[in-house]
Amino acid sequence: MQADIFAKKQRNTLVFLVLLGSVTFLAMIMTDYNAVKGITSVPKAVQWGLANFYPTAESLEKLPAILEKLQETLLVSIAATTVAAVFALLFAILGSNTTRVNAFFGAITRGIAAVFRNIDVAAWALILLFSFGQSSLTGYFALFFGSFGFLTRAFTETIDEVSGGSVEALKATGAGYFSIIFQSVIPSCISPLISWILFMIETNIRSATLIGLLTGSGIGFTFNLYYKSLNYDIASLVVVVIIAAILCIEYVSNYVRRVIL
Repeated sequence: MQADIFAKKQRNTLVFLVLLGSVTFLAMIMTDYNAVKGITSVPKAVQWGLANFYPTAESLEKLPAILEKLQETLLVSIAATTVAAVFALLFAILGSNTTRVNAFFGAITRGIAAVFRNIDVAAWALILLFSFGQSSLTGYFALFFGSFGFLTRAFTETIDEVSGGSVEALKATGAGYFSIIFQSVIPSCISPLISWILFMIETNIRSATLIGLLTGSGIGFTFNLYYKSLNYDIASLVVVVIIAAILCIEYVSNYVRRVIL
């Protein structure tokens, strides 16, 4: 019996790999992608990068302006995430199978979260450009909507997994709905919820760079400006600053997890 199950899994794996390889090969044909040319061009790209894409002493004069734009990007990312987390928690409580008011409102909130979650932040930025133009507000709302959808899903699953037993226990004692929320759900879920928020902040700081290219704001716009004007030394300095900021944020996030969680 086990041998049959193992053989079936092997066949399914083989079929999947064949289909994946066929799709990849078809995509290469349709896009006229030359794998050999792509591989052989890597050394030339590395050589060009080492020869042109590095900070110089003159580029350091632009560092204060770059750090100012980086600060703008960080603040927008953190603000969008934290505000989205508040709304996501409300929708997660209404949408969770454990804490929902009724099935109808649960389905509505889950549906709204699914719509926001399945639209990428870059797509949100393009949509919002028509309303707000190229500004920091456009980037803020793009990150907010993307964070709201993701965090609602994450919070909903966390509430379902963590607080089910304690909620049932409080219901058995006759506790009210708000007592269950504030005395059981939030206390039992607070650690994973904070962990998800920290993860979303890290993700949004990375995404904000791309969003800045589209919305004409923040560190992403600064990189695009210098890169298109062929100031590769300053553009490379922007990249170094972005990498350093991401590493610092990840270190702080991991430290908070160790200390608080």
